[in-house]
Amino acid sequence: MQLEHYISDLLYRYDCVTVPEFGSFLTQRQSAQVHDSTNAFYPPKKQLSFNEQIQNNDGLLVRYIADIEKIPFETAAQNLSKRVKSLKSYLVEGETLSFENIGELILNNEGKIEFNPSYHLNYLTDAFGLSQFVSPAVTRVVYKEEAETIERVIPIAVTPEKRQSKSYLKYAAIVVVALGLAGFGFNNYVNTVAQHNQIAQEEANTQLDSQIQEATFVISNPLPAITLNVNKQTGNYHIVAGAFRVEENSDKKVAELQEQGFKARKIGVNQYGLHQVAYASYTSREEANNALNSIRTEQNKDAWLLIKSLD
Repeated sequence: MQLEHYISDLLYRYDCVTVPEFGSFLTQRQSAQVHDSTNAFYPPKKQLSFNEQIQNNDGLLVRYIADIEKIPFETAAQNLSKRVKSLKSYLVEGETLSFENIGELILNNEGKIEFNPSYHLNYLTDAFGLSQFVSPAVTRVVYKEEAETIERVIPIAVTPEKRQSKSYLKYAAIVVVALGLAGFGFNNYVNTVAQHNQIAQEEANTQLDSQIQEATFVISNPLPAITLNVNKQTGNYHIVAGAFRVEENSDKKVAELQEQGFKARKIGVNQYGLHQVAYASYTSREEANNALNSIRTEQNKDAWLLIKSLD
């Protein structure tokens, strides 16, 4: 029994997955974080924890095992109970239980189970496709210090004689007037060009409309009509292949999967603006779970099941 895989599947959709007579794996949403010293950005995620006190069988895990392995509920409960006894014996013997993509469990000196979560997988589906990245530090240039340095090297002084002379003001006024006239003339030129372009465009549109109205289309040998049967994808169970920030990349992924024989399509944009691509959609959970196990084994181990109505 691949118990850790079943627990991992359920952690995507539920905040608490209880292993009867053993304990519960809990998830708590954690907001995105920024590390002050390293400038590292961490996306939002589900923080994993383990509570040994919650052991009551709520039927969630047993029912999921029964659906996946296609066995009766009672048989699944008995198999899980045997697995739990085996896990407890390993802990008592001092061994460390390693659950893939979940974490490690070990028995401490007080006989309590300690849990060290794994950070290799983010169980928050809303953050699918987001990864950690480090931003370079922002450097700011202080121009004031440079200006003061230049002023100490090349001092700027205005003598009383220069203050008394007002001739430079006349030249400055002439320059300002000249620039104003030049700007006014340039604006008039730009407006004239814009009006010319608009008139030319309107004349071209008029000629084109008249040509279209006078044209006659005659097809001597029309082609026979072709009827295409298109199978529309339906169902609320979608096997997600990936999520892309650029829509063009999602289109490429859909084309790639369709060449491989999948009924791939885009299934919308999540709240983070990522375009999600699915291998296929199914109307029943059993059919979707069977396809998901096959894809994880042969194609993509990170594929996951999204339950969502697209209508």
